Amino acid sequence: MPANIRRRAGRRAALAAVGAMTAGLLLTAPQQATAGPPNLLTNPGFETAGAPGSDMPSCWEKSGWGDNDFAFATVADAHSGTKAMKVSLTRRLSGDRKALVTENTTCAPTVVPGRQYDLSAWYKSNTPDVSVTAFRHDTTAGWQYWTDLQNPPVSAGWARTEVRTPAVPPGTDKITWGLSVYGVGTLTTDDYALEEVGAAPPQPTCTGTPDECAKGRWEVIPAKNPVRSMHAVVLKNGKVLLIAGSGNDIAQFNAGTFTSAVYDPANGSFKTIPTPVDMFCSGHVQLSDGRVLVMSGNKGYPSADGRIGYQGLKDSYVFDPATEAYTKTNDLNGGHWYPSATILGNGDVISFGGLKEDSTGNVTAERFSAAQNKWLPMNEVNQTWSYWGLYPSMILMQDGRLFYSGSHTFGNGTQGSGASIYDYGANTITDVPGLRKKDERDESASVLLPPAQDQRVLTVGGGNNESNPAANRLTELIDLKAASPAYTAGPDLPQGLVDVGGVRRAQTGAEGKMYVSAVLLPDGKVLETGGGLHDRADPVYEASFFDPLTNTYKAGLPADPIPRTYHSGAFLLPDGRVMAVGDNPGNGTYNDNVSIYTPPYLFKGARPKLTSVIDTQWVYGDTQRITVDRPIAKAELIRPAAVTHSSDPNQRYVDLPLSVVNNTTVDLNVTSNPNLAPPGWYMLFGVDAGGIPSVATWVHLGGAPALAAADEAPSPHVHDFADAPQAAPRQNPGKRDSAPVAPTVAGCDRHYGTASQCVPTKFPAEVKETTKARCDWLASHQYPKRMKVNGSDPLRLDPDGDGHACTT
Repeated sequence: MPANIRRRAGRRAALAAVGAMTAGLLLTAPQQATAGPPNLLTNPGFETAGAPGSDMPSCWEKSGWGDNDFAFATVADAHSGTKAMKVSLTRRLSGDRKALVTENTTCAPTVVPGRQYDLSAWYKSNTPDVSVTAFRHDTTAGWQYWTDLQNPPVSAGWARTEVRTPAVPPGTDKITWGLSVYGVGTLTTDDYALEEVGAAPPQPTCTGTPDECAKGRWEVIPAKNPVRSMHAVVLKNGKVLLIAGSGNDIAQFNAGTFTSAVYDPANGSFKTIPTPVDMFCSGHVQLSDGRVLVMSGNKGYPSADGRIGYQGLKDSYVFDPATEAYTKTNDLNGGHWYPSATILGNGDVISFGGLKEDSTGNVTAERFSAAQNKWLPMNEVNQTWSYWGLYPSMILMQDGRLFYSGSHTFGNGTQGSGASIYDYGANTITDVPGLRKKDERDESASVLLPPAQDQRVLTVGGGNNESNPAANRLTELIDLKAASPAYTAGPDLPQGLVDVGGVRRAQTGAEGKMYVSAVLLPDGKVLETGGGLHDRADPVYEASFFDPLTNTYKAGLPADPIPRTYHSGAFLLPDGRVMAVGDNPGNGTYNDNVSIYTPPYLFKGARPKLTSVIDTQWVYGDTQRITVDRPIAKAELIRPAAVTHSSDPNQRYVDLPLSVVNNTTVDLNVTSNPNLAPPGWYMLFGVDAGGIPSVATWVHLGGAPALAAADEAPSPHVHDFADAPQAAPRQNPGKRDSAPVAPTVAGCDRHYGTASQCVPTKFPAEVKETTKARCDWLASHQYPKRMKVNGSDPLRLDPDGDGHACTT
């Protein structure tokens, strides 16, 4: 028997035999002692007829959606007893059909939030397009789609499928489920079961101080970051690529000195890497083969007279973790200083926004073809001629569309509602309502919450570098599965201490932070850390956990002792810790200290171990077997970070529903939808019932091209019914070369100092509009004492006219 028991790719001819072998294994292998009878389903074998006049058995209903031709029939070809359910699709353009446990109080089993349940059924099918689909009843919102758990393989004879649910979310009192058929073919099912996994989680043992066990610990490592890293990418070998380019240092730019480094967490070493061009404020993303695509960067700094701003490069490179070297690709169609970079479900990369070579806003989309290993010419890429701004956060949705969350860097006057859905195929942009203070989302963070299957996005904090108000503490939540998605208000961001010009005080009122980092953790929580109260100034010392299950923050975590504002980043390491780098305030300095956060789950006792991962090359729709040293409650794939300026739109946590064979042998059910988990290298974590994660094992999702052929894997089960905005698409502008962008888009008045320094065009509101107040603020924030005045003096910082600011 193959070690990965239901591997599809390259084995289509043997699917029926594999299905039969799987059934035998799952039937006879000892189940984990914590799961078992009683079966919580009523009429699990369809033997009891429905009410008079009903054409469905008791406690079962017809369910499904979309444009398809279908038939339901109770048949005598049963696994046991005299009846089974047959569902057929003879034509399909969209949607699915399934027999579902009836969604009512009599038939749907009662469940306990926080518990897990094993779902099983016997089935026969002649199509791979079958999915185990679960729904849940929310005590407030009613019945709603929950998740797809598994793609059972084709089986000509009766086979048994079994899969474990995630922990039941809070507010859920009942669940229901069924096997969806969403491709042309026939599915026959019988003998369903739903059994509670009732074991209590092991009691954690604290291995640190009480504070460490409750809140975790920060430490600053002895080694300094050798480069001014504005960009951080976790590589497929666990090392970290840190990219500086010129590092926001115009002297380095003029000297042609561009730098990167590779950090090895295993031994704490840094290795500097020759860097061909100024990749300062480029875009980057991991390609499906694990190389890093780095696009654009800085062609030129703003002029001293402020008439021209930053200029974008056309250049593009790939960084190979194996050789630790950059190789040039073909050029982009135009410059994109601060571009987005999102990998698509087919491995292509799409990019929007940024500044062109002449500092105007780039309105063209760019697409990197994975198959051709090059950027496509502009006429082969759909164009809306829309200006998306700088580092627009573009998150891939489960149906292949892109969600612009409203998070960006710099700029003002965001179009429409501030958030939208872009359909590349239809080439339409549809606004999404509900985002508060849409023009104060500069340097906010947006993240697809765990698990990716839930399609929920959290947007955190932000400000406005042009008007420079105190950063807000707003958080917004959106469910992209909703019938018409809209942001709703989340809980306010917790507050901490803010350092205002060298004096720390507690935050008050509506004060929040911009430049915030949001990091997905293997226990399913989100660490938010770092940030500042104003543009490139006034760091905030605060960190918290956001729990997607309860939509609440756990405040009061220890704060990173190093300020982390502009040009900072935080990201997950394969060992479950979080690394934080960078800080580049407006005075032009840079903090080269590196911090490591150890979350409290690493102080709870011994970690579970993935003692074997049979196969590290995974294909969509696979079932992959692992062994562990003790029971785990969940497993997931986490995409490694590629973060800059609070932005990592590709960060995602993909649930792997479990089929538990015994206490140490588990089958992981891999999504069939590459839009949920784009191809590439992932960190595989196993997590026990106490929330303690294993060290990650690297696995590659997608497989070799011959193995990942479309006809050898199930199609993705895409829920088009759940995410169609009701608003009409926005009218796209006509074809144009660029969009006007003010040279002051970075929020800096270039009449003072060098291009590496940023005297704010607008000082914080509490600073009086006088020379003394402004100069006092600059002095308290450690700006150089004699900054040259470049031409005129719009802020009146040189009253004695000696050509230098604040000298009197």
